[in-house]
Amino acid sequence: MEHDPRLVASRDRPGAWTVQSDGADQSFVDPADPTYLEFFYVQRIVDVIDASFKPGRRICAIHVGGAGMTIARHIAHTRPTSAQIVLEPDAALTQAVRQVAPLPRRSGIKVRPQDGRAGMSALRDNYADVVVTDAFDGAQVPAELGTCQWFEDNKRVLRPGGTMVMNLTDHAPLDYAKRLVAGVLSAFDQVVVGTEPAVIRGRRFGNVIVVGGRCDIGGLERRTRTAAFPYRLIHGPELRRWLGNAQPFTDQDAEPSPQPPTGWMGLTPSAG
Repeated sequence: MEHDPRLVASRDRPGAWTVQSDGADQSFVDPADPTYLEFFYVQRIVDVIDASFKPGRRICAIHVGGAGMTIARHIAHTRPTSAQIVLEPDAALTQAVRQVAPLPRRSGIKVRPQDGRAGMSALRDNYADVVVTDAFDGAQVPAELGTCQWFEDNKRVLRPGGTMVMNLTDHAPLDYAKRLVAGVLSAFDQVVVGTEPAVIRGRRFGNVIVVGGRCDIGGLERRTRTAAFPYRLIHGPELRRWLGNAQPFTDQDAEPSPQPPTGWMGLTPSAG
């Protein structure tokens, strides 16, 4: 059987796959071991969830962007009976992934062939504990997923004490990231930004994780101190200084995230 060209078999882990888009790695899935997280930014998203909710606790999670469904699989394995919805408009990609890496039986993961805005607007108020947005159109975050209206809808769908976490990519001077974070701050009282110091200092293009709502910052800091690569958290007054006069994107002036530089292959591996 021929596989979707966006799915690349792992040379190091038999039965595992990398999902690519426009030549950039988007996710890595090992169906035999859902706890294995190949990419550094995925580990940091899982850190946010695990620092915010007690180990093993059942949660309701919404995932905007499907790809390999790596984080959804991790939650299903470590938090059995959790209810999860994946919003992934590319039904062909979802089918291709499920052919080579089927979801476990009774995983609690339901995939809807909808984009983030349409899928989120259909959810009732106070529905979820966590919203994870890791969605790309090619190598860019879609413009409509960076606006203050989008983050207000995240807040509406989250229960009191809920958490939203989003992955984006940017490069110095991080103008896109700052405007997006300003939008998160317009909707949530507590916001935390995490990234590698080299990204903050403008040395390279990379991933930025943004958290809005509930987050055990102390617990998250303890987890990131043991990470394979240096990692920096920005919050509180330092975050506001970093943002400067950045204004949130709105639905009227939304922009996608910047294109990555030529030759950028995607994500930092976890280094074990």
